[in-house]
Amino acid sequence: MWVRRAFFSWLIPAAFLLPLWLLVGWAVFRAGGWAFLWVLFLAIPIVFFGQLILTLLVRARGTVRAERAVSWWDVLGFSAWHLLIISLGFYNPAWWAPAMVVTIIVGVGLFWLTLWQLWREAKPSRMVMYTTEGIAYLPPDPTAGAAGPSTSSAPSPSPSEVFVITEKNRRDSA
Repeated sequence: MWVRRAFFSWLIPAAFLLPLWLLVGWAVFRAGGWAFLWVLFLAIPIVFFGQLILTLLVRARGTVRAERAVSWWDVLGFSAWHLLIISLGFYNPAWWAPAMVVTIIVGVGLFWLTLWQLWREAKPSRMVMYTTEGIAYLPPDPTAGAAGPSTSSAPSPSPSEVFVITEKNRRDSA
């Protein structure tokens, strides 16, 4: 559980540190002028905004907010994506272009993975509702009445029956 919580805490700082690493890597490994333009105008904004969007999609899930921990799928996806971004900062011309292509593919895959997880958690499901007295109940299924016989043994009111409930004001009772 501590690994998943550590990733939860790492997502926001990663949006700032990974683009910074690309800039530092350019300077340390002497990548050249064209690489500097690529880093400054493409890589840093894409990694920054991409990480922020992915972080917001992950944190939009109810289970992530409740547990303050990401899922194992998130750990796997973000680990792969972040390691590939870090590898791009080393600027070795022998493998830099294939690493960039794989990084883009993994980033797009991670985007779809986070959307899939968000969609899966947001699907409607049976939920427990509570009365004002705190008693839990399951709301009736609106499709069950139209599809077949009612499962409850209580008689349903006919359409002509009308129930009127009036409240007494506190001033009237005093």
